[in-house]
Amino acid sequence: MNMQQIHWRKSSYSNTHPEGDCVEVAPLEALTGVRDTKARDRGHIEASPAAWCAFLTALRT
Repeated sequence: MNMQQIHWRKSSYSNTHPEGDCVEVAPLEALTGVRDTKARDRGHIEASPAAWCAFLTALRT
C-alpha cells in the first residue's frame, strides 16, 4: 500500500492536550496503522483489528 494514499486521522484527544502530543491512526488493508504525529518520518506500527480493539478497550477501563 502506498503510504501517501493512506488517510491518517488525528486522535480527538490531541485537540485538548496542551502540548499537542498525539497519535494518528489509519485503516490499512487488514490492519490499523498507528504513528506519532511529531515523528511521522519514523514510520508506524500495525495492529490487527482485534488487537487494536483490545488496546482501546483497555485504555477506556
